[in-house]
Amino acid sequence: MFELRKFFKSFFYKTSPYSQAGQDLFAFELFGYDGTYIDVGAGEPKRGNNCYMLEVQKKWRGFSVEYGDPRYKLKNVDIKNLWKKYPERKNKVYWTDARTFDYRKGLIQNKLNKEIDFLSCDIDPQVDTLIALKKVIRDGVRPKYIAFETDYYREKTNYSNLAYNFLKSYGYKIGVKNVFSNLKKDKIFETWFFREKLDFRTIDYKNWIKKY
Repeated sequence: MFELRKFFKSFFYKTSPYSQAGQDLFAFELFGYDGTYIDVGAGEPKRGNNCYMLEVQKKWRGFSVEYGDPRYKLKNVDIKNLWKKYPERKNKVYWTDARTFDYRKGLIQNKLNKEIDFLSCDIDPQVDTLIALKKVIRDGVRPKYIAFETDYYREKTNYSNLAYNFLKSYGYKIGVKNVFSNLKKDKIFETWFFREKLDFRTIDYKNWIKKY
């Protein structure tokens, strides 16, 4: 486990102008070009999107599932219309409930192996993020790297611990906790999990962080 606070606060927007906390940059450092992803709760197609860079610049394959909270119908329409303005986002987007979506079918339809490289999981409220995460895993998807939003700075419930208690039986461990976003100054909002068989020797994390 390692601390990326200085990296998040000082640099990531210079290098990774799309994700909230360098999730896309980190995924690229791990897996390089032509990786695979699932983006649960994709939100806007570019700004703050954890997979825009990976798809458009790094040629990753994958799909997005936009939650579409029924409480915010106008916002849902606005986001859907916004996606139409980014034709470079060619990978599939499913406009459906991410908590009940059939992720096994999503893998088949998009010709993806169950061991995808990166899962981004971000839905509000956070209890729904946890529900969606469990659905992804129970549908047989085995991401190597999971960015799981907890919004710990504003939630009374420790969703990081709840997620870990669920994931550890599937061979996951916490790789990075207390992730800070430059959009939420000094506020913990995410935990990153990794499959235990992921070979961390391929990256010298300390030197990687120092260069930023």
